[in-house]
Order: sequence, then structure tokens, then C-alpha cells
Amino acid sequence: MPGRAFPAYRDYEHRAMTVSKNTAAAAVDVAKASRAARKEPADNAAEGAALQLGELSELLGYSLKRAQLKVFEDFLHCVAPLQLTPAQFSVLLLLDKNPGRNQTEIASTLGILRPNFVAMLDGLESRELCARMRSTNDRRSHILVLTDKGRAVLARAKKLVAAKHEARLNELLGSANRAALLGMLAKIAREF
Repeated sequence: MPGRAFPAYRDYEHRAMTVSKNTAAAAVDVAKASRAARKEPADNAAEGAALQLGELSELLGYSLKRAQLKVFEDFLHCVAPLQLTPAQFSVLLLLDKNPGRNQTEIASTLGILRPNFVAMLDGLESRELCARMRSTNDRRSHILVLTDKGRAVLARAKKLVAAKHEARLNELLGSANRAALLGMLAKIAREF
């Protein structure tokens, strides 16, 4: 499924392990041109064969990251009309369930670094999806609230995610495996 790049996406770790199809195609073209210039025959068997992963295929962290990339790619495709990243969607969901909480609490709950979170909030605010307001209890702190437009975008996003993205995952895994996977991932996040 073609992924779509969103300039506001702030998960740079995600980008570290991905290569765009255009970049990969350009690299293949350069390699072919270089081979042709040197008049070397192409090794047809090696070009078509998949790389052997070796120990990588047995590493849980690697498998989790590969699965995350696939899930994020599908998520981005499903909510493309709304131009939301998984992190932005998560922020909107938390703001909906926790109105008036400060930005440090939201960022901490999601594991987003402060500079990345501030930049993400700037983007969400510029789209009028949420608003920062000075806390009445602590003037150094900002509380976050969804705007009416933010609530409307979140409602549309939740429908798209449920009808397309989560439905595909549920079909792939089945309800028992889905519940088991959620339990295992929660255990890793909580105890590791």
C-alpha cells in the first residue's frame, strides 16, 4: 500500500528505518546504470532474491518495529483525507477524554519528547484542532482543549480508523489473537 508523507509527522525514529519507494527505485536505477557503464553482467539470481534476515528475524524488537511501520503505513493511508499522524490522533483522543490537562501530562503519557510535542501542538493549533490556554492554577503551565473543529476531525478519524484500519487488523489477527497481542504489548510497555 503506498504510504503518504506528511510534513507535520514528527516521529523521526520511524523515518530512520524506512526508505521511500522513490528513493529505492532511484538507487536501483543508479546501480543498473553503473553496471552498464562498467559493462558488468547483472547477477540475475542475486537481484531477484530476497535478503536473508538471519538473526534479525528472531529479534523481538526488530519484529515489533517492522510491524509498527506496516501498521503506521496503513493508518496514514486510512486517515489520509484528514492528514493526521498516529501521534496526532493519539493526542486528540487523550484531549477528548482528558480535557483541561496540561501539555506535560499528555506528552509524558504518550512518551513524546517535549520539543517534538511542542512542534506537534503548534501544527494542531494552526489547524485549529486544539487550543493551549494558561492554567488558572499555575501560570507557567498550559492546559489543552479540543476545539469544535478538533472534535469533528476526531469523530471522522475514529470512524475511518474503526471501519478500515482496525477492521483490517481484526480480520488479520482474529479477536482472541488481538486481545492476546494487546495484553502482551501492554505488559512490555508497563514492565520492561
